[in-house]
Amino acid sequence: MASEHDEGRDGGTTDHPQDTGGDGAATAAQSPGPDPKTASAIAAAEAAGPKNGESVRVDSWIWAVRLIKTRSLGATACRGGHVRVNGERVKPAYSLRVGDEVRLRQEGRERVVVVKRLIRKRVGAPVAVQCYVDNSPPPPPREAVAPAGIRDRGAGRPTKRDRRELERLRGLESLGRARREAETRP
Repeated sequence: MASEHDEGRDGGTTDHPQDTGGDGAATAAQSPGPDPKTASAIAAAEAAGPKNGESVRVDSWIWAVRLIKTRSLGATACRGGHVRVNGERVKPAYSLRVGDEVRLRQEGRERVVVVKRLIRKRVGAPVAVQCYVDNSPPPPPREAVAPAGIRDRGAGRPTKRDRRELERLRGLESLGRARREAETRP
């Protein structure tokens, strides 16, 4: 069953499925192409891409393909060791090439993508998806991820005991110990 997004995927060569001698789904499967809006957006992205011999920074690329929200977050992730290219930690200014494998750890999830196209400017989601191959493992189900230490609204400020329990639940015990040691120093 074709959806409204599948219309026009045959490149505009046929208007009716009966003209092809078969069903329209087979024709669309044989010659898949992006819809006209996506095609024009891809052309604009390629025009904004690097010229021959130029490179694209990794922090700029992960922002442009919408793996992160801001470019500064991309640079921070690179500096923090959360971005790896071909298995090695990289700095924000690392030059990407087509075929590189980029691993990005964020929000408790690892994204694994292979670079298909280099772009510099941020593009829409349909175009961004065509710039990489996503090999990421599926995210864990929402039920499996339990929220750690959510307080009821209007419960007021947490007591010292509540704060220590929250830190223990979140795995920040070392942070609590360091804070207590800092308080006891003269």
